[in-house]
Amino acid sequence: MNPYKILVADDDIFTLTSITSGLKKAGYEILSAPDGAIAVQLGLQEQPDLAILDIRMPGMSGIDVARKLRADGRINTLFLSAYSDKDVVELATQEGALGYLVKPINIQQLVPAIEAALKRSAELNELQQKEVDLTDAITRNREISVAVGIYMERFSVNEQSAFDALRNYARHERMKLASLSKELIQESDSRDTLFKAIHCHHQKAH
Repeated sequence: MNPYKILVADDDIFTLTSITSGLKKAGYEILSAPDGAIAVQLGLQEQPDLAILDIRMPGMSGIDVARKLRADGRINTLFLSAYSDKDVVELATQEGALGYLVKPINIQQLVPAIEAALKRSAELNELQQKEVDLTDAITRNREISVAVGIYMERFSVNEQSAFDALRNYARHERMKLASLSKELIQESDSRDTLFKAIHCHHQKAH
């Protein structure tokens, strides 16, 4: 069995039935939606690996659905349309489409396109996660720098001494330096007490 979960949305019941039936036979787990609103609801609830969306659906278009799924669920999209005009293709590309197929579609065409889109989706998600991790690291470093700066000002020490004081106290308390720094830069009744405890610990160690 193919482990991938695919959301298919199309207001044409014949197309929807044909695609979902063919993909089920190909081994995919399928979520089926007859319109854009249901597609968004199903997508955000079930978190499919890929959404296959008809661009021109009444009410909520495939473009709108794709925008919502990507923003709120980080779900990537493969578009279907009976139209092959340039403007629609460009709009689909701007919305991050991983592929664009013109109907009528047969499963022999669709499966390779899905496999390529899934591979690209995995690559994009990996890049996004790396970006999130990098952003988190930058934030943590910024918080540490601010905490070190406050310590330097309070106790009239140089940067290295302040950093050592925070790091050694964090080790002593078996906590992460980033977590300690976050506490130190937040306004709270216990912040002064914590700074004094760190300073006291640092003086005893030296």
